[in-house]
Amino acid sequence: MSDTEILHGEVMTPKEQIAELKQQMAEQKAELDELKAKVSPPEKKPFVPAPYQQYDPTAGMSMPRSALMEMVNHPCNQAMRGAIQDRHAPTSATGMIPSSQQRADVRETSSTPGYVDPRPLSPPPGIGWVDAQLIADEVRQRNELKWKLGGG
Repeated sequence: MSDTEILHGEVMTPKEQIAELKQQMAEQKAELDELKAKVSPPEKKPFVPAPYQQYDPTAGMSMPRSALMEMVNHPCNQAMRGAIQDRHAPTSATGMIPSSQQRADVRETSSTPGYVDPRPLSPPPGIGWVDAQLIADEVRQRNELKWKLGGG
């Protein structure tokens, strides 16, 4: 069996044996690849985070139109509307040309606008009432102690 061997009941030369073994190996490799494809999990895709959405706590809030109109027509909103209009109203003459008429509500200007003389230090208002209460309570406590000690 040196030059020839019997394979599958036939006498084969070494070249034929190599060719048949190569063919068997190719078949087995194809079968193995097919089985690997069935068994192995699919390749994982790289993680891609979802696009960032800024958090909006009011996103799902809603209100019936009737309730909204109630709030819009509330009297405090009317007062605020007037305050806002007053806020945006001009407080001085407009334009770059000075007016020839003097305004009546203009006060005398000082060399230091906004300066006010400091108030002298004094006790806060109402402290006299607190002092009177404390004195009366002290008198009551002394009389009570005097009575308990038998002096009164």
